[in-house]
Amino acid sequence: MSSPVLHGKLDDGGHKGMDVGVSSTASDTPSTVSQEQLDRVKAVRRKVDVKILLWYSFVYLVMRINVSNISNTAIMNLEQGHGIKKQLGKLSSAQWAWVLSIFYYPYMVFEPASTLLLKRFRPRVWMSRIMITWGIISICQAATQNYGGILAARFFLGLAEAGFYPGVLYHLSFWYPADKMPLRIAFFYACGQFSGTISGLLAYAISFLDGAGGLSVFIIEGIPAVLCGIYTLFFLPNYPEDSKFLDAEETQVLLDDLPKTQPSSTAKTWNLSQAKALFQDPTYITFTLIWVFHSIGGWGVSTVLPTVIADLGLTGTAVAQLMTMPTYAFGCTCLVGIGWLIHTKKVTPWVAAITLEVIAMVCYIILISVKNTIVKYIFVTLATACSICIYPILWPERIRAARGTTTAGLAIGLTNAAAQFSGIVGPQVYQSKFGPTYRISYSVSLALLAAAIASIVATWILVKKRDAQPSQHASLQDVLSSVGATEDKVQAGHI
Repeated sequence: MSSPVLHGKLDDGGHKGMDVGVSSTASDTPSTVSQEQLDRVKAVRRKVDVKILLWYSFVYLVMRINVSNISNTAIMNLEQGHGIKKQLGKLSSAQWAWVLSIFYYPYMVFEPASTLLLKRFRPRVWMSRIMITWGIISICQAATQNYGGILAARFFLGLAEAGFYPGVLYHLSFWYPADKMPLRIAFFYACGQFSGTISGLLAYAISFLDGAGGLSVFIIEGIPAVLCGIYTLFFLPNYPEDSKFLDAEETQVLLDDLPKTQPSSTAKTWNLSQAKALFQDPTYITFTLIWVFHSIGGWGVSTVLPTVIADLGLTGTAVAQLMTMPTYAFGCTCLVGIGWLIHTKKVTPWVAAITLEVIAMVCYIILISVKNTIVKYIFVTLATACSICIYPILWPERIRAARGTTTAGLAIGLTNAAAQFSGIVGPQVYQSKFGPTYRISYSVSLALLAAAIASIVATWILVKKRDAQPSQHASLQDVLSSVGATEDKVQAGHI
């Protein structure tokens, strides 16, 4: 693999007289490669897909069932008079909003640190820790008897789960170039969101266990997480260099295909120059704003989707659980389709993201305007489906903008932490007291989606400007981060 070539020198005043260039392109793979070489790389990646991507996708499905089931329990057995809110002491709308929200506070605070700790303790160990602890705490939720108990359980559940999703993205960045991740992240994310379909079906079935619903659902959904954690501890590969399912030649093929700025398994977990480069990068702010605005404006409704659908009055609460299933199934289908279009370069992530946000805004305008409940259900479904797609199609661009082991870990952890505002603010915006019309809630979402579009456009301009720069005029941030990544790989013996 080639190292950066620095042209020019520093002047006495600092960096202004510096003419810097990085000799390599986005990937260290030669510009002209044979079809045989390309086929070889693809074959190795397929083995990684089966061994790592498919397992993570299954675990994410299990994890999201745990996350979303609290929304389903909100309307379970209401007609029978012993719903979960009554079981916990007749919780008010505001109290239930806090039950939903408190999960995301530790999630948001500890995600950046948890993502870097994956590198410190190795993925196999850290991911198994996350899965086992979240499964145990999820089961413990069934023993809660009052408002304080469920708040404490939800807080520690968020603390246990913090870092899983960004940890997966970080781990995958050790195995795949960023430009080969769009379809893979779309598939992974779609599997997680498909949990909404399974959660709805499971909640529907449990709701007929009269007197055993509500809190008991946490036991049923916590056990698989513990089993997944045990399997992960023994069988999840850590990094290409120490993988047992690849031979030495396949490992080298995979490593040679990775860009020089890609995270390295034996590089330092913490590199101060890379951390500084991240916070000096203007795209750090704009990417974060995308995640914040969309998390509330787009994702907010998903945290209380069963309640919103039940409030439409189309059917009873049991069937309302089933009516969440088409919403998530449609969203997952759209996500994989858009991921494929981006993978085949038929559309750019930026155009796709802006289009989806505009469609979601139109949906909210219609939801504010119309009174027909069937029309509302259709457009709630469409708005949620659009919201599901935004993050996974932009994640590869976020990862590509991060350069180096520390930079990638911090960028992924901090950016995903910003998305937790969906769970913190979303339930407050979509409190049941605003139903059944939710006009105030939809209006807030509308304004935030407009801000999200502005942030997407700003980020697109900044990234496009950076990509258009000739290598001999690379920005200082790129050089600092690139040099830091190269130093890591020199220490690791890859260069």
